[in-house]
Amino acid sequence: MKRKLRMGMVGGGLTSFIGPVHRKAAGIDGEIELVCGAFSVVPGESKQTGEALYLNPKRVYETYQEMFEIEKNMPPDQRIDFVSVVTPNHVHFGPSKMALESGFHVIVEKPIAFSLEEAKTLQKVVAKTGLILGLTHTYTGYPLVKEARNMVSSGKLGKIRKVFVEYPQGWLSTLLEGTGNMQASWRTDPKQSGMGGAIGDIGTHAANLAEYITGSNITEVCAMLNAVVKGRKLDDDASMLIKFDNGATGVLMATQVAAGEENNLNIRVYGEKGGLEWKQEDPNTMIVKWLDRPKEIIRAGQKYLSDDAKAFTRTPAGHPEGYLEAFANIYRAFGRAVRDYKPGKKINAAKYDFPDVEDGVRGMNFVQTAVKSGNSTRKWTKLK
Repeated sequence: MKRKLRMGMVGGGLTSFIGPVHRKAAGIDGEIELVCGAFSVVPGESKQTGEALYLNPKRVYETYQEMFEIEKNMPPDQRIDFVSVVTPNHVHFGPSKMALESGFHVIVEKPIAFSLEEAKTLQKVVAKTGLILGLTHTYTGYPLVKEARNMVSSGKLGKIRKVFVEYPQGWLSTLLEGTGNMQASWRTDPKQSGMGGAIGDIGTHAANLAEYITGSNITEVCAMLNAVVKGRKLDDDASMLIKFDNGATGVLMATQVAAGEENNLNIRVYGEKGGLEWKQEDPNTMIVKWLDRPKEIIRAGQKYLSDDAKAFTRTPAGHPEGYLEAFANIYRAFGRAVRDYKPGKKINAAKYDFPDVEDGVRGMNFVQTAVKSGNSTRKWTKLK
């Protein structure tokens, strides 16, 4: 395929936070172009967004249903190759399912759906159509997260024993949804966000990062979920003990009421021989601690890094790569899979290294189980 991939977008209008992030990330490598979209359910906003993005007015749609019906009937050299779904949680499932059934690959914001049942339905649709579904668990796109995963998988740290992963934010320390803030309003509304608040919004990132780096899946949780701010309908604070399928144990914390914190996602992983520590707010540095020698400071962009890290590095050492580049790494890996796609041949997401529908189902299973554990007196709850 000697051309740019053609992308359509659902959501991401002028008032959106995450839509522009996706568009910038998709465009970084010059391999993807946005050609159409249904950007908003607000009357007129989709058209205004299309105008602001200089799109062909005929390919700016009022609904995603209209977009898919028209796009799938276009000639192959004009219609979109895939769809980016960047809506609030309760509108992830419908566009993703219809896009797949219309013959389009999908990349969707996390969590993959509103409920575990919807996630499992998407899993079946992906299996039936053979098409590709990518999930933007952004933080797995950082080069040093790839390096951490390589250190674990290569056995440098020995058998993994302990994992501590935290995602503290402070932006919801007050009842921000009561002031008309759009981001706060939908994220704290169970009708739009789902059964999980902080655990669904950022706890899924923490869980996914822990599973990605260790190469092990969470099997049980013992959770405590709180709605700290008076009047809030969903949890804004979560703490839990976790167990992994390799026998390791750990602690996961996700809170949006840690006043003064921004996006301080961080993880520590310890094995028999040593451990590692990485923080999203300083993504180009990783500390490796050894049982029998001094600790090391690992930096992004260096020649001593593994091929896994180098493959997702864009800039020389000392030139920081951040959030947008990590996002772009997900898009680039997904895009390469789309280019290699052949009808009837299953694409292995692990080969390209991007989160897929299986990660999405595990994420929703994690949220559902954490909420169940938080509401239970028995506490330890297995992920089914």
